[in-house]
Amino acid sequence: MGANEEGTLAQLKSIRTALVEPAIAAHRGHIVKTTGDGMLVEFASAVDAVRGAVEFQRSMAEQNTAVPQDQRIEFRIGIHVGDIIFDDNDIFGDGVNIAARLEGIAEPGGICISDDAYRQVRGKVEIACDDMGQQSLRNIAEPMRAWRVRLTGHGTSAVKSGLAMSQPQVLPPPDKPSIAVLPFQNMSGDPEQEYFADGMAEDIITALSRFKALFVIARNSSFTYKGRAVDVKQAGRELGVRYVLEGSVRKAANRVRITGQLVDAATGAHLWADRFDGGLGDIFDLQDQVTESVVGAIAPAVEKAEIERAKRKPTASLDAYALYLRGLARFYQFGNRQANDEALRLFNSAIELDPEFASAYGRAAFCYVIAKINGWIPDTANSITEVKRLTQRAVELGKDDAIALAASGNALAFVVRDLGVGAGLVDRALVLNSNLAEAWNFGGWIKIWLGEPETAIERFARAMRLSPVDPWLMAMRAGTANAHFFVGRYDEAASWAVMALQCSPDYLPGLRISAASNAMAGRPEQAHEAVARLRELSPTRLSNLKDVHGPFRRAEDVARYEEGLRKAGLPE
Repeated sequence: MGANEEGTLAQLKSIRTALVEPAIAAHRGHIVKTTGDGMLVEFASAVDAVRGAVEFQRSMAEQNTAVPQDQRIEFRIGIHVGDIIFDDNDIFGDGVNIAARLEGIAEPGGICISDDAYRQVRGKVEIACDDMGQQSLRNIAEPMRAWRVRLTGHGTSAVKSGLAMSQPQVLPPPDKPSIAVLPFQNMSGDPEQEYFADGMAEDIITALSRFKALFVIARNSSFTYKGRAVDVKQAGRELGVRYVLEGSVRKAANRVRITGQLVDAATGAHLWADRFDGGLGDIFDLQDQVTESVVGAIAPAVEKAEIERAKRKPTASLDAYALYLRGLARFYQFGNRQANDEALRLFNSAIELDPEFASAYGRAAFCYVIAKINGWIPDTANSITEVKRLTQRAVELGKDDAIALAASGNALAFVVRDLGVGAGLVDRALVLNSNLAEAWNFGGWIKIWLGEPETAIERFARAMRLSPVDPWLMAMRAGTANAHFFVGRYDEAASWAVMALQCSPDYLPGLRISAASNAMAGRPEQAHEAVARLRELSPTRLSNLKDVHGPFRRAEDVARYEEGLRKAGLPE
């Protein structure tokens, strides 16, 4: 208004006529009054109100894409459900006041709804919401819980390189029965037991994923919902599954209670619910009961032999298993050196208690992979010897343990540079468990090193579909970038590199492939930016690149990679 009052007013009237009024009318709303640049609208249904608001904000966002930032008109919307008083063609009451205050805390172009409104629309409107927690609203006595409507996932989002990539929010379910196991709630009141609840959910995921008749979302994607109020319908849409399992673990003294319920993500109907009580010494039997009941509820035709396989216990030692779970909790922090060192220590402690714990050997070996990726260990004989020892034991003890085989295969390929054996172990893991996202990810990288980039792209795509919101997504995307790079598709490689760095801006393999692909695509500015950040994080030079990049079998791949990095400005 300060720059152009008449033009702004004309634009505002045009928006009301073209977008606001049609959206309100289409969803049976009634404009009570206008208030300068705002308006008060009443709907008979919260569902109608939210749908109308979403339609309008998305239309505004689309219209604004071609408008310079300083000339855009953006609206905030607040929605509440409550009693109102009609008087002289106006409405009054706390319900109106709260809606107005919610509008005030909404983001420009956003929608903020009260908890009362959220309960009315949950599962009925195709949207996702983020919990904003308790909000203190001006002139409202008690703090109120509020929700932010997520409007992303439609259209395209610009990425730093100037390329664009569509990122759909909703995934269609696969043809076969599909399930996501959400993190179990720790009801013990003891934060130290959080790892125990996490481990229970992870074990059920692992057991279910052995069934080839099921499509199982990987642990890392399911666990992005940890600590959040989750609408199972929303989770089902975001993960692309038909069924969602949620539950809780309550531990007291030497007893444990596990509850679980299976929900149809399309309808919200509860298909199965049960409670399991037992002593800590019977924890694996309880896990078997939960797993068997879930599978029986969603895939009754699964053969008995497959059910018996799902009951297989990772170790007979509960203490070793507890150490292993603690190690996993640290292991999944990835780029943190202290966490990786602690994870290795915990896995080794688990091995000391149970020398036949195959998965612990495999995970310990993989800690060396993380260390090598980040340049924390040189290519020394000691680390190679230790990885050989760990992987040999993992394979000896876990001939049918897909996690142990996949982790060992990747460690042998990357640290020991034994591509042939490493590739064979990952392929064996995929035969045992075709739902193991990390095995598809590892297999993709190995195919790159073997000089088979097109096959690598297929493997990364499978990994990302099985675990679409995985914390390791940056590795899957960076791997896809590498694969496109080695077949000469530099623009696509640069685009995937940008997406990898969106997940983790300081991911070293992502920075390296971003630098090389942008340089080869003729974008020196982006290439130099990536190299500058890479050099800030790690003293990388072309001469020591072999210590951190993969064991490429083809000399032409090494030459192409080094050419890109040299063009990007990486010193010799």
